[in-house]
Amino acid sequence: MEAIRKQATKLRDQVAKQQQAVFRQFTGVYGSDNVIADETELQHHQRLEKLYISTRAGKHFQRDIVRGVEGYIVHGSKQVEIGTKLSEDCRKYAMVMGAPLEDARQLAQRYDRVRQEAEAQGIDVSRRQARVRDSMGNPDIVMKLEAAEAKLLELKTNTATLGKEATAAMAAVEGQQQKMTLQRLVAMVESERTYHQRVLQILDQLEGELLSERQRIEASPSVSVDTSVPPPPPYEEINGSFASQTYDETADTIDYFLGEVVHPFRGVSDVELSLSAGDYVVVRKVSNSGWAEGECKGKAGWFPLDYVERRERVLASKMAHVF
Repeated sequence: MEAIRKQATKLRDQVAKQQQAVFRQFTGVYGSDNVIADETELQHHQRLEKLYISTRAGKHFQRDIVRGVEGYIVHGSKQVEIGTKLSEDCRKYAMVMGAPLEDARQLAQRYDRVRQEAEAQGIDVSRRQARVRDSMGNPDIVMKLEAAEAKLLELKTNTATLGKEATAAMAAVEGQQQKMTLQRLVAMVESERTYHQRVLQILDQLEGELLSERQRIEASPSVSVDTSVPPPPPYEEINGSFASQTYDETADTIDYFLGEVVHPFRGVSDVELSLSAGDYVVVRKVSNSGWAEGECKGKAGWFPLDYVERRERVLASKMAHVF
C-alpha cells in the first residue's frame, strides 16, 4: 500500500509539473514566435472579427426589413406589391443567401482554422526548443525543430495571406450590403411617395369636379314646381277658353295684371309660353300649383309665376311689345 501511495504521489507531481510547463508556454515562452503576438496578424484578426459581426448584423437587419414590410403590407393592396417586390429583391440581391457573402464567410472560417494551426505549431516549436536546450544539441531533435519552425513560417505566411483576402472580401460584402439596403429603402420610399401623390391627384380632381357641380347647381335658378300636378292645359286662342277643366277647378281667377319677366323661361311643350328676361306679360290666370297663364308678344301659354314680378306702372313703349 505504501508503495502504491508513493507511486500515486509521484505521478501527481509529474502531472502538476507538466501543467505548469504548458501554462508557461501559453503565457510567456511563446514570445515573438507566437502568431497572436504578431501585431499585423492581431490587427487582421480584430478587423476580421468586426467585419464578420458587421456583415452578420447587416444580414439580420435586411431580414428584419423583409419581415417588417411583410407585416406592413397587410394594410392594403399597394403595400402588398411594394412588400413583395422588396422581399424578392432582398432575397435575390441583398446578400441574405448571396454567393459573395458565403465565399467571404468561408474565407474567414479558413483563416480561423489556419490561425489556430499556427498557434498550435507555435506551441510545438516552443516545446521542441526546450527539448533542444535539454538535449545538449541532439541532431535528431534539432532537425525536428528546424522542420517545425519551417512549418510555422509557412503557416504564418498563409495566415497573413488569408487574413488579407478574408478582410478584403468581408469589406466588399459589407459595402455591397449597405449599398443594396439603401437602394431598397429608397425604392420603397419612392413607391410610397408615388402612390400617395397619385391618390392626392385623384382627390384633387374629385374635389374640382364637386366644386364645379356645386357652382353649377347654385348658379341655376330654383323653381318651385309641383310635379304631382298635371301639365298645364292647352290654350285655345279661338274662343278664349281653356280646354282642360282640371285647372279650372284648382285655379283662382284674379284680375288681369302686368308682370315683368325676371328669369328667362323656355317652354318645352305647345301649351307653355317661352319668356325672356325683361319682357312684359299680361297675366290672365294663376293656378294653385304655381303656374300662371298669360300673353306676351302675341303668344299665350303657361309659365311659372315665380319667373315674373307684378308691375303697377309700365311705360307706353313697353306696352307695345306686350300685344
